[in-house]
Amino acid sequence: MNNNPIVLELACGKGEYTVGLAQVFLDKNFIGIDVKGDRLAIGSQQAMELGLKNVAFLRTNVEFLQNFFEAGEVAEIWITFPDPFNIKKSLRRRLTHPHFLEKYVAVIKKDGLLHLKTDNRELFDFTLEELGQFGFYDLVATFDLYQSELHAEHFGIKTRFEKIFTEKGFPVHYLRGRFLRN
Repeated sequence: MNNNPIVLELACGKGEYTVGLAQVFLDKNFIGIDVKGDRLAIGSQQAMELGLKNVAFLRTNVEFLQNFFEAGEVAEIWITFPDPFNIKKSLRRRLTHPHFLEKYVAVIKKDGLLHLKTDNRELFDFTLEELGQFGFYDLVATFDLYQSELHAEHFGIKTRFEKIFTEKGFPVHYLRGRFLRN
């Protein structure tokens, strides 16, 4: 147990991004969260094989973050290539919908960071609009991460979906912003 900052990756899938970040930032604790245990087992096995002590996985729905984390306990949240839920009746299921943003505000530190990486322009535009209305600040965004100066901040870490979409020539949209807490 340590007092290092806690960083969450939501809907982490097989945890490749969580493990990748944990390898780069040994002074932070990374927790990958997903609802599918078989996916998490892959990331967990990889972390154990690499001998990483700063990574863990949690099988739960993002709806229940407050059951596991106290107010102000989380330093950063990463959302990497989430399901865009493009059908109008499913918009509330987007991990950047205000319904979820409220849950993040409940656990993140003052000035905590939110990161989003996606190939889906509709989701990206939706998120930019929601964050603007939600009171985020220091918002940095690019419609093509790998053609921007922000690329260096990602240390070559890619999710499985990111690899698929970049190989097909799709741009990766990225943003980060800070939470204003009440």
